[in-house]
Amino acid sequence: MNLSQVTRIICSLFVIFTVSSCSANLSSDNSKVSYGIGTQFARDMKNRGMELDMNAFNLAVEDVMKGRESRLKDEEIRNAFQKLSEELMKKQTAKASENMKLGEEFLEKNKKKQGVQVTKSGIQYRVIKDGAGVPPKASDTVKVHYKGTLIDGTEFDSSYKRNQPAEFPLDQVIPGWTEGLQLMKPGSKYELVIPSALGYGAQGNQSIPGNSVLIFEVELLEVKRK
Repeated sequence: MNLSQVTRIICSLFVIFTVSSCSANLSSDNSKVSYGIGTQFARDMKNRGMELDMNAFNLAVEDVMKGRESRLKDEEIRNAFQKLSEELMKKQTAKASENMKLGEEFLEKNKKKQGVQVTKSGIQYRVIKDGAGVPPKASDTVKVHYKGTLIDGTEFDSSYKRNQPAEFPLDQVIPGWTEGLQLMKPGSKYELVIPSALGYGAQGNQSIPGNSVLIFEVELLEVKRK
């Protein structure tokens, strides 16, 4: 995340949020949306290793919402953003480098486990339950249940928790999914271990650090042929 992206997010929060205590009433739709945006923002900052001074943050929100002048000059804020951005970039680069090493070690150990097979691209998979029928093609749409974790066990996504299967064109997801699900027959359940290059790469995303190996438990419920 660069300076302009951080600025846009914070500016949008200024418009939506009102400063409140921990006992805020979350019964209205506006308060629920505000809380949801705050949750997403906080998770993103936490995943990127950024700690906010909540007193300063809340003071800025209050000043803007009440039409008061900024307590800091634009140049002061820009300089602080620049320094912070450089520090975060260093941390992210170091973390991505560490993830690369840990991921390689994990893949090397995992491929030796009983039942694990490896594709030419490097995807590792294990059949938990075999299905029947014809596997999907990349051009097909699939309906799946899945759970995604990092190699340390951190869960970053789960359709099971949402109690709602996911449905998507197979050629519009990460390469590891596009390839991995074409190995599966309808009704089957696999464990897919996806190298970072076939996942979210060095950049990662809001919930996945850069160079992360991804572990998915995937259940192929239905294939909708193109």
